[in-house]
Amino acid sequence: MFEKQIGEIRNITDIVPKTAVILGSGLGGFAKCVEVKAEINYSDITDMPVSTAPKHEGKFVFGEIDGKSVVLMNGRVHLYEGYTAQQTAMPIRILRLLGVENLILTNAAGGINKSFNVGDFMMISDHISAFVPSPLIGPNDDAFGERFPEMTEAYSKELQKKAKSVAIKSGIELKQGVYAQLTGPQYETPAEIKMLSTLGTDAVGMSTVTEAIAAVHCKMKVCGISLITNLACGVLDTPLPPGHIESTANKVAPDFERLIKEIIKAI
Repeated sequence: MFEKQIGEIRNITDIVPKTAVILGSGLGGFAKCVEVKAEINYSDITDMPVSTAPKHEGKFVFGEIDGKSVVLMNGRVHLYEGYTAQQTAMPIRILRLLGVENLILTNAAGGINKSFNVGDFMMISDHISAFVPSPLIGPNDDAFGERFPEMTEAYSKELQKKAKSVAIKSGIELKQGVYAQLTGPQYETPAEIKMLSTLGTDAVGMSTVTEAIAAVHCKMKVCGISLITNLACGVLDTPLPPGHIESTANKVAPDFERLIKEIIKAI
């Protein structure tokens, strides 16, 4: 599976990155931290879903950070763009076939936990997938993983420990909590946020969980970092301000870049 796509990528670069980072909404600026060796637009890869969300460039960026080979997904694809859960998993499986062993998932999220503030970073300790279809529905490809993968440790405890350590050393506050993915593209209602809070959710967004499931199925170690760009509907009574994601991301960009760079170096 994906022999053609891997061949198309290998015609451009032979880099074998051990770590991949998926950059969430407003976080694409991290790409400037990479010593770029090659870039490949998703549109140049056969059957690859293409990013249509604002500010998602839609390309793989291969390069190095402090001498470590990495590949970035500068832009992801979402269910709300009309893609299936299986299509959101396709890039993950391609990354695995390219040699990636560690996956850092980042996203912009709404904070449900009332102790969170706009601009906080939350390390994902677990997720709720009940509101989105599994990317594993359909025939199982045994070459990637078993039919019923274990999700007890969907987010690697080893990588969580390293993320906590580098955050402390860098003087960056890193909160942690449970993340839930909903389909979007509409934001949640106050009643939905109340339901998610009752279920133990700390942050909510429109991505990440389907990717994490696909990565665990592929036996990749996963680390998830959410940027809290707003407090969810019902936590505050005021509507979301225009451009809140990009505005918050720009304010915390130096800390975000430092945190992700240090996690990559620690892996």
